[in-house]
Parts: sequence; C-alpha cells; structure tokens
Amino acid sequence: MDNKTFIETLGRKINAGKEETAEMVASLCKVLAQAALEGDSVTFPGFGSFEPRKRLERVAVHPGSGKRMLIPPKISLTFRPSTLLKQKVRDHEQ
Repeated sequence: MDNKTFIETLGRKINAGKEETAEMVASLCKVLAQAALEGDSVTFPGFGSFEPRKRLERVAVHPGSGKRMLIPPKISLTFRPSTLLKQKVRDHEQ
C-alpha cells in the first residue's frame, strides 16, 4: 500500500478528510523521529513499538574497487510488532 492509498483508507476509517489525515500522518512521523533522536521508544498497545538503535561506526569494503571506507555511526528506527498484531496476522492468513 502506498502513502496516498494509506491516507485515503485511514481517512475513511476515521471519517476525516484527506488533508486532515495527511497532516496527522505527517505529525506522527515527526513525533517518531523526534523520539528516536532523543533515544526514546514509542509503543502503541496492540500494534507494536518503534525503538531507536544506534549503529556504531564501522569499516566496510567497496565491492567494486576493494577500497576500505569508514561508515559513520547512525541511529536507525526498528519496529517490533506486538504479540496481538502477530496473532491477528496469523489468524487472517488461515
């Protein structure tokens, strides 16, 4: 599902317009990004949690040239689905 379809579907579910729904989704992304920068995780009961993970700097080898490169540290956001969400997906598959 692409972003446009997601916003339309969510808007129908909550009886809101496309602009309002798009603003809510953008705000949610901003809050998640800010929490990740602060090192906080964000948990949605019944859905899952977004947790920031700090990756340390490392040395990698470029496959084409064989040159060694230093990759700087970065923060990545990981998602861990809740047990309830996993169960709903499993039940729906059957």
